[in-house]
Amino acid sequence: AADEGILHASGGGVPPATKDYCIIYNSHWVSLPKTLDNATFRTLENLTSTVLCSPSEVPSGVMKDKAVVVMRGNCTFLEKARIAQSLGAKMLLIASKSKLSAISDNKTDFEDVTLPIALIRYNDIVDMQLVLGNEVNVTLYSPPLPEFDYSMVVIFLIAVFTVALGGYWSGVAELENLKAVASPGERETRRKKEENVTFTPVTVILFVVICCVMLVLLYFFYKWLVYVIISVFCLASAMSLYNCLAALIGEIPIGQCRVTCCNKTIEVRLIFLAAFCIAAAVVWAVFRNEDRWAWILQDILGVAFCLNFIKTLKMPNFKSCVILLGLLLLYDVFFVFITPFITKNGASIMVEVAAGPFGNSEKLPVVIRVPRLEHSASTLCDLPFSLLGFGDIIVPGLLVAYCRRFDVQTRSSSVYYISCTIAYAVGMVLTFVVLALMKMGQPALLYLVPCTLITSSLVAWRRKEMKKFWKGSSYQV
Repeated sequence: AADEGILHASGGGVPPATKDYCIIYNSHWVSLPKTLDNATFRTLENLTSTVLCSPSEVPSGVMKDKAVVVMRGNCTFLEKARIAQSLGAKMLLIASKSKLSAISDNKTDFEDVTLPIALIRYNDIVDMQLVLGNEVNVTLYSPPLPEFDYSMVVIFLIAVFTVALGGYWSGVAELENLKAVASPGERETRRKKEENVTFTPVTVILFVVICCVMLVLLYFFYKWLVYVIISVFCLASAMSLYNCLAALIGEIPIGQCRVTCCNKTIEVRLIFLAAFCIAAAVVWAVFRNEDRWAWILQDILGVAFCLNFIKTLKMPNFKSCVILLGLLLLYDVFFVFITPFITKNGASIMVEVAAGPFGNSEKLPVVIRVPRLEHSASTLCDLPFSLLGFGDIIVPGLLVAYCRRFDVQTRSSSVYYISCTIAYAVGMVLTFVVLALMKMGQPALLYLVPCTLITSSLVAWRRKEMKKFWKGSSYQV
């Protein structure tokens, strides 16, 4: 019976500085106002040197008409509350150094206890004193949860843009490959530049098995493996950002001076570009926990990583796409919906790993994240960001890229590419609708995979190209 609320703290300056903090309370014991308009402010008395299990622990009169904060432990919440109420306190805050949990005691023997009781992080009490000073006034309220957060719109635009651009880039690479077929000299040059990796059905299955093993290992050994993932992300994202920007710079005909080193020549601008990309990854790694702006850099690096992955990894045919998307759909659903019945704490392995299991402060950099724009207790207590995993962009993006390459091969005026991209956008909207209705994390592939696969199949069937689309082929110009 736990509810999330907000402690609004105000300092003694002019104008007074204010800050909000997460609290956990029990709505069966007390009803908090929904807005600050109806809230009553109390002067905060910091008694975190005591646990308040005996009236003799505090001087007489120090709690009179005040909000009191004490430490958790040694006795129940309601025993502390009865003592605080008897000494004249009007609000009791219980500071916890561990993760905030539900406030639940037997209220039957404590019907006389009427003052508000809330659980707060001890670190927030320390922060409150540092930011607002020693003279602080506080109040409690619990605003209703917003039906929809507009950060989802930003997530939607980033995801659709990345999938569409990744598919288009893959099609450009395919067109260059087909042109190279006609010229033996150009074919050899193109082969040296070729960086694509082709997935076969066997490698698809192996890839999904590796994903499953890695997720389980992260769940059990998160506090060690998270730093391995951070290191790999820094390296991979720096290389991806370089590849993306180098492709753009290659279209600019100026600044092409070269230097020679070890019998190899390289453009000077590419040296500076490499230094810039490495610096961007290093800056993110150093300031990754800075919530005010580090998310922007993470999203830029993440988009570059997804674009490079979609362009580099080639699906040879629709058959491999169906196997990959189908298996990863099952993987997503299993680790989101089925694992709560297996884990001891009843939590989803996928959601726990994405958010940092067991309250771990380090987060995996495998998500696009955007700060929530609607103010609520959930923003303070749970996740201050809306998240979308890289897999929800890359996996459908590989199908979009295959559709674009098939368009190039068959000269079909981008019909497969456009229809699959639109289907991805529709699947994303459907994900957000279900998310808003169910108020819990969703496996996005559950909605994205059927939308993209069914749409691509219908287009191929309508154009009577299903056999070619299913088997794939190398088409001559």
